[in-house]
Amino acid sequence: MNLIVFDMDGVLVDPTNSFREATVEVIRHFTGRETTHDRIIEIKLEGGYNNNNDVAVRIIEELGGRASLAEIRAYSQILFWGENRDGTGAISREECLIENGVLEELGENYRLGINTGRGIPGAKHSLDRWFPEIVFDPIMTCDNVERLKPEPDGLLQIMELLPDSKMVYVGDNIDDARCGRAAGVPFIGVAGANAIRRDEIVELFNAEGAVAIVESVNELPVLMETLTVGA
Repeated sequence: MNLIVFDMDGVLVDPTNSFREATVEVIRHFTGRETTHDRIIEIKLEGGYNNNNDVAVRIIEELGGRASLAEIRAYSQILFWGENRDGTGAISREECLIENGVLEELGENYRLGINTGRGIPGAKHSLDRWFPEIVFDPIMTCDNVERLKPEPDGLLQIMELLPDSKMVYVGDNIDDARCGRAAGVPFIGVAGANAIRRDEIVELFNAEGAVAIVESVNELPVLMETLTVGA
C-alpha cells in the first residue's frame, strides 16, 4: 500500500461531545425528551445512518416528535458551530484521538487522504485545528459526492484521481466498512477499547471482511509494517 485514507469522526477526532452530543440536544429540542448515546450508536450499527441528522430524524419520530430534515439541519448547524458560526459550539468540544508523531511517521512512508461524511467547512476546521502540519491529499467530503457512505463514491473518486495508488481505508463504523468493500478497498476498522457496543462493532467489521481491527490509529505505524493485503 502507498495510500492511507482516513474517515475523521471516531478515527482522527472523538465526536462524543461534538456531533453526538449535538444530536442529543437536537432531539431534546424537537421532542422535549431525552435519548442516549447508546441509542444513537445502535441505529448507526444498522447501516445507512452515517449522517447524524438522519439519526435525529428517526429518533424524533420514534419519540413522537415532528421536524423536517431542513429544520433539523438548521438547528444542528447552530449547535455545532455556535450562534455566530464562529466555532464556539459543539465542534469546540471535540477531542483529538492521535498521539503526537503518529501521523508524521505514517506520512514518511504513505500518502495520507480523507474520506469523511463531514462537509468541507467541518473537515477543514478540525484538520487545521488538530493537524496543521499534516498534508492530507486528497480530501473527500459529503460536499464532493452525490451519494454518501456506505456508497463508495468518495473512495472511487480518490481511485480516479490516483489510479496507480494501492490504498487502505480506515474507519470506525459499519458504513465505512461497507464503503470500503463496495469500492474494493481493504478496510481497517477502528473500535476503541471503551467504544459503546464494541463487541457488536468488531463482529460487523469481521463480517464485512476487515483486514485488521485496531483500538486506535496510534497502532497503525506498527500494523502497516506487517499488513500485506493489497500490497
